Amino acid sequence: MASSLTCTGVIWALLSFLCAATSCVGFFMPYWLWGSQLGKPVSFGTFRRCSYPVHDESRQMMVMVEECGRYASFQGIPSAEWRICTIVTGLGCGLLLLVALTALMGCCVSELISRTVGRVAGGIQFLGAHYHWTVTICLGWTWQLNHRYSYHHLVDIIPFRFQCHF
Repeated sequence: MASSLTCTGVIWALLSFLCAATSCVGFFMPYWLWGSQLGKPVSFGTFRRCSYPVHDESRQMMVMVEECGRYASFQGIPSAEWRICTIVTGLGCGLLLLVALTALMGCCVSELISRTVGRVAGGIQFLGAHYHWTVTICLGWTWQLNHRYSYHHLVDIIPFRFQCHF
């Protein structure tokens, strides 16, 4: 099978795919922040969460739901910053995946990747990685300034402790 990539290009394609897959898995996993609430371990990411408090109407108290899942809607994500993070990180993952899959196709199809296409793909890949780093830096900075990402907006009376794991 003919390839339009040099040996360096093939290594770039494989590493690009590995990085894009890792970024996508990290984006979908709800383990960005860890902590505890009501004596239960809690974690959440930009649009998924594990072990979260809900108000039980029958018992008139807060109980912990010990399962992982998405927020019910985009507006259900705890803050505007997390919604922006979800969009930007998703866009970054999409760009990285687009470049990685194109590069992998270049390993199998001759004359698919030219010098110009390789440079454009590198620029798109840089942009996707830039989105990831920007979100990570800004999210860490806003986390230190304001703990609005916790579930304090849901339950003001329950102490909640989180640690950042960047």
